[in-house]
Amino acid sequence: MKFCLDSVIIRPEKGFEIKNAIILLHGYGGDGKDISMLSLNWKRHMPNTVFICPNGHEPCAINPVGYQWFDLTKEDSVYILKESIKAEDILKKFIVEVKQEFKLSNNQICISGFSQGCMMSLNVGLTSEEKFSCIVGFSGKIIDQNDLKNRIKNNTQTLLIHGDADQIVSSTHLLEAKDFLIRNNVSINTLLIKNCDHHIPIEASSTALNFILKKFNISCY
Repeated sequence: MKFCLDSVIIRPEKGFEIKNAIILLHGYGGDGKDISMLSLNWKRHMPNTVFICPNGHEPCAINPVGYQWFDLTKEDSVYILKESIKAEDILKKFIVEVKQEFKLSNNQICISGFSQGCMMSLNVGLTSEEKFSCIVGFSGKIIDQNDLKNRIKNNTQTLLIHGDADQIVSSTHLLEAKDFLIRNNVSINTLLIKNCDHHIPIEASSTALNFILKKFNISCY
């Protein structure tokens, strides 16, 4: 099956049945290959999991060899929200295709992302009709709290991780998101990493792995 988004797909080794999927969404100007690096360690502990890493639907406005989920060259919150919802609709179509291709349901899927991909993971994950296994976000934020509050449809358990020295997306957004999710009855775990800037360090990757293993009901390593 050809998906509506070009994707890097890391399948289980031969002989292992696919029981779960992790959809990894890259950041602004990145691509599926970039974010797929997370699977290098994770897949050893999740032999029945397929990792699906789509490219954004648009070339990045400031990095034409990369992709974006929405344009960030305009400092216009109304425009950004409109474009993010357009991306959200495309991602929801993509997830339907993933579910059909691998015969999975929402509760077998983790949605995860970095930076802009984290923002999309929150919007897609929490506005879908059915809850997912979990949402894991790195170095992101909620795009528009008023909009999400009006459209939230489930309480998928969420883990958000951020570096306290992030100068691209301020770590204050982690606290704001935590407060928002608690007020909207979403179970939220957070980790603020000291002396960490805008990237995913080993501590973040390991914490996320253990969280996902529990949600997939896989014995921790």
